[in-house]
Parts: sequence; C-alpha cells; structure tokens
Amino acid sequence: MKRTVLIFVLIIFLIFGCTLAPKYERPAAPVPDAWPAGGIYREAVTPVPSARPAWQDFIADAGLQQMIETALIHNRDLRVSALNVEKARAYYGIGRVSILPTVNATGIWYKERIPADLSASGSAYTAEKYSVNLGLTSWEIDFFGRIRSLKDNALEEYLASRQALRGSELVLVTTVAQAYLALAADREALTLVLQTLEAQEEAFSLIQKRYAAGMVSELDLRRAQSQVEAARVDMARYQQQIALDQNALRLLVGSDIEPERMPSDLAGVLPCADLFAQLPSEALLSRPDVLAAEHRLKAANANIGAARAAFFPRIALTTSVGTASNELSGLFRSGSDVWSFAPQITVPIFDARTWYAYDVAKLEKEIAVAQYEKSIQTAFREVADALAAKGTLEQQIKAQKSLVEALSIAYRLSEFRYEKGIDSYLAVLDAQRTFYSARQGLIMLRLARESNRITLYKTLGGATASPVDEAVSSSEDRQPLDDAQGQ
Repeated sequence: MKRTVLIFVLIIFLIFGCTLAPKYERPAAPVPDAWPAGGIYREAVTPVPSARPAWQDFIADAGLQQMIETALIHNRDLRVSALNVEKARAYYGIGRVSILPTVNATGIWYKERIPADLSASGSAYTAEKYSVNLGLTSWEIDFFGRIRSLKDNALEEYLASRQALRGSELVLVTTVAQAYLALAADREALTLVLQTLEAQEEAFSLIQKRYAAGMVSELDLRRAQSQVEAARVDMARYQQQIALDQNALRLLVGSDIEPERMPSDLAGVLPCADLFAQLPSEALLSRPDVLAAEHRLKAANANIGAARAAFFPRIALTTSVGTASNELSGLFRSGSDVWSFAPQITVPIFDARTWYAYDVAKLEKEIAVAQYEKSIQTAFREVADALAAKGTLEQQIKAQKSLVEALSIAYRLSEFRYEKGIDSYLAVLDAQRTFYSARQGLIMLRLARESNRITLYKTLGGATASPVDEAVSSSEDRQPLDDAQGQ
C-alpha cells in the first residue's frame, strides 16, 4: 500500500512539478551602487523620509490632484493598458489549465444503408447505431514540463503587463502634472505680456504726443511702435500656446475640463514635494519598466524549458467510456457499455526545427538580458540627469531674481536719463527688452524647477495605486499573484 502511494505521489510530481527551464538568476545591475555626488549634485536642504511617496502625497495642489484622479479614470491610453493586462491574464489562464485533461461528452446517431453486393448476407440492409460517450481527447501528460514552462512563460508575460500598467499610470500622473504646470506658466507669461503691452502702449502714446510737438524724432516714434507690435506678437503667440496647452490637458484627462479648474498662473499652484534620491541605486530594480523587463526575461527563461522539452518524448492519452446500441431504447441496458483506451507516445528522431527553436529560445533570453540591463542603465541616467538639473536650478533661480531686480533698476534709470535728454530712446528700448526677457526667463526657470521635481519622482519609480490598478488586481481570482509569489 505504501509503495502504491509512493508511486502515485512520484507520478504527480513528474506531471506537475518537473520543468527543464534553467534556474533563474537575476543579472547584476550594471550601474554604480550610489548616485552621483559632489559638485552640482547637491542634496536637498530639507530631505524627506521617503524619496518615493504616493502621488497623492507628492502632488500638493488640490486642483492638480483632481485632474489626475479624473485622468486615472477616463484616460483612454490607460484604459487600453488595463485591458491589455486583462488579455494577458486570460492568456495565462489558458496556459494554466492546459496541463489539465479535456473531458468531452458526445452523443452519436449513426444510420447507413449497406447495398446487397457489399453485404455478407447478400441482401441490402440498413445499419443503425446509437452511442453516448464520456472521454479524454489527446491529453498530454507533461512528464518533461513543456506545458508547465509555457504556463510559466504566460505568467511572466502577464506580470510584465501589470508592471507596464503601473508604468503607464506613473507616466500619466507625471504627464498631467507637467501639462498643468505648463499651462499655468504660459498663462503667467501671458499676464506678463499684457502688462508689458499696456506699459509700452502708454509709452508709445506719450512718444506720439512728443513727436507731434516736434520734441522727438520719427526714429524714436518707430522704435516705440516696434516694441508695441512685438508685444502684440508675443500676446498672440501665448494665446495660441495656452489653447494648445488646454487641448493637451483635456486629452490627457479624457474629459472636458471646466474653465474654473484651469490654473490661472504658476504662482498659484502649490509646489510638489521636494525630493532627493536618498535611496540606493538598487532601488531602480523596483521601477515599473525595470520590473516589466525582468518579467520578460523570466518569460524567456521559461521558454527555454519548453524548447528543451521538445527533445523528449510526448505522451498523450485518449480514452472514453460510454454505452452503445442499435436501438435508442437499448442505450442504457445491461451489457451495452463500451470503452476505449489509446495511449500514444511520440519520440522525436530527427527534426531540425527543434534545434533551431532551442537556439532561438536561448538567443531570446540573451536579448532579454541585454534589454533588462539597458533598462537599468537608462533609469540610472534619467535619475542622474534629474539630480544634475536639481543641483543648479535653485542657483539659477536665485541669480535670475537678482538679474530681474538689477534690470528693473536699469530700466527706470534709462527712462530717467531719456527724459533728461542724456540718452536716446534706444537705450530705453534696450533696457525694457532685456527686463522683459529676464522676467520671462524667471517664469521658465520656476517652471523648470517644478518640472524637475516631477521628473525626479517619475525616474525614481514613484508609487502608484490607481482605481484602475486596484480594479485589475481584485478582478476574478488572485491566482496569478499567488503563483508569482511562489516562484
């Protein structure tokens, strides 16, 4: 009895536990252990406990939070990513049940006329048969783990799609934030243009009066007019850009946005949390795109097991039990039972395609390794670039503020000197132009600072938990995740 149980357990192990896939080992990360330091790579003045808070804690502005929440529900690209996850789940379900037998029930009514010259009795007759059967159709017994390897491949592809969804969500969160800030900055720049245009129109009106009185030359008049027209060009350009910003934001959000929900200026948007990469570079391994690349590497590794199993015999079983009779009323009478048992073994002798398929599987794994390592290197560079920009932006903003203050004084002095007849109006126009350009530059630098914080958050991998992701995680059964944890 013990021997029988032992043999049974051994058979079950061979069928469900054997696999010829190589043991998976994560490749070493081809990047330094720490982020660049020193020089322009400056640490934040007030470091935060975590470099990857949830986006709800990272985004401080309430209006922007509402936009992101709406986008996570209505954005079509994210919806497609979620549906791709469901499709991958379905493919995994197919692979998971492929190891189980297929049980079919069939009912047959057979009727045939046999002519006299083919009849053993020499007389024509009609043959009739009724049968009902329940059986297995070509059930492959997975002794060498071919089906198990294919199932593991489908599982890893499914898990890769889940990480791709996380990545899509993170990109959507940060892209909406970037578009929101860009709209706010352009609106603030338009306000600056309108203020400048108003001042220039007043100056032009004064120059016109002085020109009419013969106090200034026509050259000064035309120079003043050129500044007005240049400001009007900037006004039209920013009005166009604001319209484009709004259209882009509506597309990202996936629904119409009320005008009152649009930001009025950059100064009115609460800044995002100031992050610093306190995590080691190894933390990049948990980025969605890096995790997706690793799952694809595991899928390629599992595919090698399926390619190896193709060199070994395949055993399939077809069997059925049922009842048959030449009369419908006799189907279930005693003695009408029928059965069949047809095991089949296929032993590969020579098939060059099998060798090439094995070579392809190994090459695909090598490609997956290279892609995984490249994803880590790309992630490291993105973080390093964001840190490099972060290290200088505060200095640039400080210097730009000082420049604006200095140019403001220079502009007032040039106006004073022109009114006293010391300088020409050209000096006033030059001072006005440089002062205006410096104020524009300050707005762009403030936008760059906020954008850099968002970029750093994205490159560090963020932390996302959207309604879409939660819905995908809770739908149907959790078997894929359970399997993944057991790998």
